[in-house]
Amino acid sequence: MGDATNIIGNAGNKGKGVRSDCFVSFQQTNKGGIDIQLNSKVNIMYGESIRLLIKEILDFFEIKNAVIAIEDTGALPFVLAARLEAAIKQVITTDKEFLLPFLKQNLYQTAKDKTRFSRLYLPGNTPNLMFNAGIHKPDGIILDLEDAVSVDKKYEARFLVRNALRNVDFYGSERMVRINQVPKGLDDLEYIIPHHVNLILIPKCESADQIRLVIQKIDGLKKKYKIKEDIWLMPIIESALGVIKSYEIASSSSDIVAMAIGLEDYTADIGTKRTNEATESFFARSQVVNACRAAGIQPIDSVFSDVSDMEALKQNVLKSKAIGFDGMGCIHPRQIKVIHENFAPDKDEIEKAKKIVNAFQVATEKGLGVVSLGTKMIDQPVVKRAQRTIDIAVKTGKLKKNWEEEEHVN
Repeated sequence: MGDATNIIGNAGNKGKGVRSDCFVSFQQTNKGGIDIQLNSKVNIMYGESIRLLIKEILDFFEIKNAVIAIEDTGALPFVLAARLEAAIKQVITTDKEFLLPFLKQNLYQTAKDKTRFSRLYLPGNTPNLMFNAGIHKPDGIILDLEDAVSVDKKYEARFLVRNALRNVDFYGSERMVRINQVPKGLDDLEYIIPHHVNLILIPKCESADQIRLVIQKIDGLKKKYKIKEDIWLMPIIESALGVIKSYEIASSSSDIVAMAIGLEDYTADIGTKRTNEATESFFARSQVVNACRAAGIQPIDSVFSDVSDMEALKQNVLKSKAIGFDGMGCIHPRQIKVIHENFAPDKDEIEKAKKIVNAFQVATEKGLGVVSLGTKMIDQPVVKRAQRTIDIAVKTGKLKKNWEEEEHVN
């Protein structure tokens, strides 16, 4: 081995319980060429391909002399590449990025008003939780760079999230990233925006100024990388001040499609304990719902933290829906089905919506300026809400797409 420099770059995870990841140490030397010290549980089958990838990355960064030590627990190529690049960039300064090819099936955009019943949080520095998250069919998958990543791991997590956006199959789920709190989170955007993200979550949002800073950064990156597709925003209200300013935030940009509330931080901020009954957060949740409805965006409730109690989750969802929320976060795939089933319209809601839509269509065909159902007048917002209920029922399979034909509606 040649004489080594003093700086050593480290990235990744190791130890008991770590799977599908690796821990990489990188140290430049003055001479001696490349020394790869690989300890891998899949060395017999994949050792040669791992070494080839390492050499490809080192050649890309024009590194001729270095010692690379890797403890591998079955990391996929995009994970290994992220870990090695993060370690290298702790030692050398370069603007170059080593990017594996983009999965073509991830090149989709999402609509502003798409259904967002569920969004599954995944820690941004834990790759084994990312691989198959999409098969559970959450409406959105959040790669989290904020609370789920320790402070000393945030830098390397950016590389992993970037590579996951490019190389993990999301199976059609909305591709979301939660950045760190502004202004620190603005730097996260450089690793996210060029890689076909659909939506950015902005945590601990307390003013429209924070939204404007995010939009300014995104617009600059979109111009730099010639990105034309929409990138949506979802602020998260997590403090007393955020609640008070919720309408200001919700109405600050046409790129905002939804606004969420985070109850763990909110209850801590007001000095109380979060409970399943949620009486302590009723005002805040109602305020967020009202702000969202006034701004014409979707209100999204907080996560339910007890992943073992499905009945309690169901009751929480029903309460959330009754207040006016359109969806909520989840922290385990088993929560997704319960959330979807109980946020979706029930039989009575569907039947009422069908009657409203039918009455509106009949009145329109007859050229009537007034629409009524029985003794009640129906205005445009009621019809719009009913049509949305119908659309959601069709999307969730609770109503057939050709329901009007089957009921012989003229």
